[in-house]
Amino acid sequence: MPAVEIRPFRRADRDQVAALVNAHAAAVVPGVAASVNAVLSQFEREPGEPLVDPWVAERRALVGEQDGGVVAAALVVRYRDDADVGPSYRGTAEIRWLLFRPEAPAGNPFWHDGWEAARRLLSTCLEVAAAWGVGRVGADGALPVPGVYGVPDSWPHVERLYREAGFTAPAEAVEAVHLADLERLPVLAPAVGMQVRRNVGINGVRFTAVLDGADVGYIEVDVLDGAERHPRVGGIADVGNLEVVPAHRRCGVGTRLVAEAAAWLRLGHVDRLLAYTSPDETALVAFLRAQGFVELTRTRRGWERTIP
Repeated sequence: MPAVEIRPFRRADRDQVAALVNAHAAAVVPGVAASVNAVLSQFEREPGEPLVDPWVAERRALVGEQDGGVVAAALVVRYRDDADVGPSYRGTAEIRWLLFRPEAPAGNPFWHDGWEAARRLLSTCLEVAAAWGVGRVGADGALPVPGVYGVPDSWPHVERLYREAGFTAPAEAVEAVHLADLERLPVLAPAVGMQVRRNVGINGVRFTAVLDGADVGYIEVDVLDGAERHPRVGGIADVGNLEVVPAHRRCGVGTRLVAEAAAWLRLGHVDRLLAYTSPDETALVAFLRAQGFVELTRTRRGWERTIP
C-alpha cells in the first residue's frame, strides 16, 4: 500500500489540482476546462454564487498526496450561523467538491489508484467539520466550470465514496444537464405578428416574445466564458430561464425564442448552449430534444450526513 499524506493545499499543488478538476469536468461537459486561476479563485470566493458565497465563513482546501503527487483534493466550507443565512445552510459545513484518481489499470505496478487517499481525505474533511462545531455537513461536486455540480452519474467513484461515508441524497434531487450545438438549433424567419424584445434579465440576456401587445414567453441566456474564470470553454452559455404562457405553448413561441437567442449568441461567437431540467419537466425535456439538445448527464444534489 503506497504511503498517503493528507495535508493543506499548497500553491505548488495548483497544476495537479487543476488537472484533477479538469479530468472530472471533461467527463461531464465536453471541452470545458478551468484555468489554474479559476481553481485558486474558488479557494477564496465564488463570484458566480452571489447568494450563497456571502454566507461562507471560512474555506479549507486539502489534498491527498501519494507516490509524490496529488491524487485527491477537496474544498470544504463552513456557513455562518447568522439570521441572514438561508435556513438550510445556517451553521452547516459543505464539501464543495472532493475529487480523486479512480481505479488503477490492472497489472500496472507503477500506478496506484486514489481510493485510500480519497477515504482518508474525506475523513479529514469530516474531522474539520466536527472541529467547526457543526451538526450537519453537505457534499457536492460544484466545480468552477459550467454545468458541473452535484454528483454526476459520470462520477460513480465519487458517489460510492460519499455513500460509504454515510452521505445520502433525496431520491428526487436529480437534474439532467443538456447541451446543444448552436449550429444545430433552429434558424427561423420572423413569425408574422410576433415581436421579440431583448433586454437585461435576471439570469443573462432576456428575449421576450410579444403577441398583440402581450408578453407570451421569454428565455434568458447567460454567456459563461469570462476570461479569467473559464478561458477554455469554447464559447458556451446556459439557459437561465425559459417560460411560455400556457395558452401559447405548442404554438411555436418557445422555438422562436430559442432561435432568437441562438442567433444572438452566434454573433458573439458562442457555439454551445447548456440547459437543465428536473425529472418532472417531461414537456421541457421533449421540447429541448426537439430543438437539438442532447442529455449529457444526470446529477444528484442534496448529499448530506450528520456529525455525531
